[in-house]
Amino acid sequence: MSSGVDLEHVTIRFGDFTAVDDANLAIRKGEFFSFLGPSGCGKTTILRAVSGFNEPTEGTIRINGSDMRGIGPNKRPTALIFQNLALFPLMSVADNIAFGLEVEGVKYVERRRRAEELLDLIALSGQGDKMVSELSGGQKQRVAIARALAVEPEVLLLDEPLSALDLKLRQHMRSELRNIQQRVGITFIYITHDQGEALTMSDRIAVMSAGVIEQVGDGSTIYNEPETAFVASFVGENNPFYGKVVKVDGDYAQIQNKFGLLRGRNTQGLSEGDAAILFVRPEALSLVEGDVPAENVVESTILSEEFEGPSIHIHMEGETEKRISFAVSNEGKGTHLKVGDTAKICFDVDRAIVLPEGDLADE
Repeated sequence: MSSGVDLEHVTIRFGDFTAVDDANLAIRKGEFFSFLGPSGCGKTTILRAVSGFNEPTEGTIRINGSDMRGIGPNKRPTALIFQNLALFPLMSVADNIAFGLEVEGVKYVERRRRAEELLDLIALSGQGDKMVSELSGGQKQRVAIARALAVEPEVLLLDEPLSALDLKLRQHMRSELRNIQQRVGITFIYITHDQGEALTMSDRIAVMSAGVIEQVGDGSTIYNEPETAFVASFVGENNPFYGKVVKVDGDYAQIQNKFGLLRGRNTQGLSEGDAAILFVRPEALSLVEGDVPAENVVESTILSEEFEGPSIHIHMEGETEKRISFAVSNEGKGTHLKVGDTAKICFDVDRAIVLPEGDLADE
């Protein structure tokens, strides 16, 4: 049976260092839920607390409604897959998968039957007698998942399991993991600093910074409706324009900065005089060619161009050390723009969002 996981005012400290600060979260049964954030933000600490390797300093963790305080890792309805997979090199693939069942005293015939079922599930039918060393990186990844599923956990915990794979294999394994989770229907809790993984696979995502859960939502909401400057700058690429709010007009706010007046959606209830950052993503920026729009026009100097096949990425001078970035489609003849030229770009008011000033992500 699949299980839900609840964090209730969970704080975890190591001496004077607070790794997780008052985390409140309800992970639904059967959900693929990801914690996304930079290194050291507390996401793995939460995973270890759910699995029983860390105890909260304050607060409660519940799995399927039951308080987990004082219950060790081997007694919890969870299974944990580590970054290094920790497969046994001297065991066959089938024996690796069935190891947890052997520990539980399940007889060999039943262990082997269950291993074969799981080999079918992970698309490795007939390879149970191979040694682990004979498998590719992606196949080893799937074996680690099968071994975790063999003991029928209610919650599967995955700590950056794709980090050691090359890019194409990581992209392939995203789909594999999601498909496996949907077939088995249990709760997956996934830890990653890779935005592509989180956005591609997850039902919902918690974005973390410095021990704090900044925002929880599905991928579209996290990307299109960030609630803080950190989330806006960490998830995907974004262009920040700093300024003070000079006008609030219904659902929109206008800021004043070195480029003039810029207007975007006011989703966080900012008022006139508030320090703010207007964020607009590169894909929302367009070159002004011909008539100049009435608002949201930025004029600046081109610093560099980067050819990336289907598109050409252009970087312009911003108001801080962070450049303004946008892209134009590759139509086979390059662009008429040159480094050092002055160009105008614009954006639609509904493609920009004005948020309270705050720290941006470093990564």
